[in-house]
Amino acid sequence: MMTIREILSSSKTIAVVGLSDRPGRPSYGVSAYMARQGYRILPVNPNCAQVFGEQSYARLEDVPVPVDIVDIFRRSEFVPEIVEAAIKIGARCVWMQEGVIHQAAAGRAREAGLFVVMDRCILKEHAAIK
Repeated sequence: MMTIREILSSSKTIAVVGLSDRPGRPSYGVSAYMARQGYRILPVNPNCAQVFGEQSYARLEDVPVPVDIVDIFRRSEFVPEIVEAAIKIGARCVWMQEGVIHQAAAGRAREAGLFVVMDRCILKEHAAIK
């Protein structure tokens, strides 16, 4: 069984679904921190052209490079479709940020072989193991 430490240390690319280009938003601050830690952050938000100098994609399926972690900053009701997209693109992990909870989608992701983190902040988890 993989651990959070292992998934964070073995991952390089994080697709952030719902990443805002506004610095005051939690998704921006968390993603900026992860970028400073050396991760490549790929924005997935149809309402942004780019964030942190990276092109933003309308959907996970549009991301043209392999993705290790799909970090979800969307409301829980949107999680099932994001999980299906994460499975389709071959992501290794689905990470639902604090307050994002969907047991059925988490189960679906696990069945498909993805590592699942739910209702936890990737920044806090990373900082705790540094």
